[in-house]
Amino acid sequence: MTIGIKKLEIIVKPGKMEAVKKALAGAGGTGVTISQAEGHGSQNGVTRDRQGGTFKLDLVPKIRIEAVVTASNLESAIEAVIKAARTGEPGDGKIFVYDVADAVRVRTGERGAKAV
Repeated sequence: MTIGIKKLEIIVKPGKMEAVKKALAGAGGTGVTISQAEGHGSQNGVTRDRQGGTFKLDLVPKIRIEAVVTASNLESAIEAVIKAARTGEPGDGKIFVYDVADAVRVRTGERGAKAV
């Protein structure tokens, strides 16, 4: 059964969380789940200068935002997130897109796109 729902897993810098939430809402996102995360991409962390020297931070603080959108809103949601999160610097983040096989609203038992 294809129900036309996509899940976005968005990893961004902590300071971009509010902008990304607003962007998703404006692009048809109906809700989000947000959690703190740490990690690194191809840059393998960052180097910081502090009093007394330089140190390498292997795991960089990030925010993970999960949202579901209808397939018809997918491209506008992706473009909105890119616009809200992009700084042009390494570590701006990633967007992963997954197919959702089904969704169920626990309160009502509604399924599929109606549950989103």
